[in-house]
Amino acid sequence: MSAQSMCDGLGRMHEFAMAMYKAGFDDNIIQQVINSRGNKLAKAMYAAVNNEIKVDDRFELVNTFGIVVPKDYDHTTRLTTFEEAQGKEFSFYHEAITDPNFTKATTKLKPGQKFQVKVFQIKKTVSSEDCLAFLKNQQAVLVGAQGATLAYEQGKDKLPIGRWSISFDEKNALPFVDGCHRVPCVHRVSGGDSKFFLDRFDYDWRDVYYLLCFCDLSARDGLITGVGLL
Repeated sequence: MSAQSMCDGLGRMHEFAMAMYKAGFDDNIIQQVINSRGNKLAKAMYAAVNNEIKVDDRFELVNTFGIVVPKDYDHTTRLTTFEEAQGKEFSFYHEAITDPNFTKATTKLKPGQKFQVKVFQIKKTVSSEDCLAFLKNQQAVLVGAQGATLAYEQGKDKLPIGRWSISFDEKNALPFVDGCHRVPCVHRVSGGDSKFFLDRFDYDWRDVYYLLCFCDLSARDGLITGVGLL
């Protein structure tokens, strides 16, 4: 192999590793994929990461953390349970954040599920449709208010202070309140308290908002196991 070919190969491998890192894979998984290049399904993953994970400079990754759905989690009563346990920490808690208002959640969370939560700052003005398209590109699941409560409960210190962290769902899965569909947002205040609000789906989102991206680790682990990496 010539020196130029070797350099070209290393360059492509570096780009691939960076694409996987941006997609949320850790160093250990990236190395295992690279070491398994002879596997046909690993090659398919290589192609998918390189071709389908697109960079969007309107969103900037600023933090990541893991959450696990508790063993006693009940999706039908989650919001009531959360308010009873954590509500005192909020100086404002929107009265429409209730279990009946979020029964249409796209993803019904289950005990034991593991998620990586990626926190993206919105750098340029975007629409809700832009946010949903970005989350789809990140292969995220939509978890709405229930997911927001878990992110707050297990990763509060990872959420930005003085900014709004938004947890999307499809428009028709969100509650229709005061004439429009509403998106749940958590706000941490520097003094220590917080706010749980519902913003308008038809808003334009700007740099005071951060987008919560929930990636299902159990689904990803299944994919990795399927290609013989673990």
